[in-house]
Amino acid sequence: MRFLFVLVLLAGVAIGVLYPWAMSNFSGHEIGTWRVYEQGRFRPVTIPLAARDAPLRVLVDLTARAERIVSQQRTVLTLTAATGGRTELASTLQFNHSDNPRQASPQLPDKIFRDEAGVIQTVSAGPYLFTVGPGDAEDIPIRAVDLVLRAEAGAIDGRARTAGYVLMAAGLIGLVLSFAFGGRGGRPQNPNSQPPPPRWGRGGASN
Repeated sequence: MRFLFVLVLLAGVAIGVLYPWAMSNFSGHEIGTWRVYEQGRFRPVTIPLAARDAPLRVLVDLTARAERIVSQQRTVLTLTAATGGRTELASTLQFNHSDNPRQASPQLPDKIFRDEAGVIQTVSAGPYLFTVGPGDAEDIPIRAVDLVLRAEAGAIDGRARTAGYVLMAAGLIGLVLSFAFGGRGGRPQNPNSQPPPPRWGRGGASN
C-alpha cells in the first residue's frame, strides 16, 4: 500500500511541478536574449516580432550575488511590453520561488534566477517595446538582468497544476497514515516461532 502512495506522490510532483517547469523553460523555441540592466542602469529594448511568434512567453533572468532572493512578497522588478501605443503585458516579478538558481560562472559566486513575466497570446507583427524597471524590494544585489523571449510556447494548463498538488497531498497523507497505523495489529504470530512448553517439571504438561 505504501508503494501505491509513493507512486501517487511522484505522479503529483511530475504533474504539479515538473510539467509547469518544463513548459516554462523548454516549450517552443527561443528567439533571443537581451541585456536590459547592467552597471546600475536599466534600458528599454525594442524587438521586432512576427505574428507566427505567438504565443510568446516572456522570461526574465536576474543575476545576483545571493543564494536565494528573499523579497518578502515585494516586487523585485517590473516589466511592460507595448506595441502601437498599447500595453500588451504588465507584470511584477519577485523571484522568491527560484529554489535552484543557475551558476553564472564557476569563478564567480553570482547566481541566475529566472521568473516568468507572462505570455502574450496574440502577437501583432511589428516592433515591441519591453521596459524593465526596479520594484520596491530593497537590498537585492543585482548584477545584471536579461530578457528572454520564447516563441510558439505551449500554454500551462492550470487544472493540471491543481491536480498535481492534490495528488501530492493525497500521496503524502497516505504515506503518513500508513506509517502511523501500519504497525498496529501486525501480522499473525507464527506458532512455530515460540519454544514448545516443557514436558516435565514445574509448569510441565500434566499426565
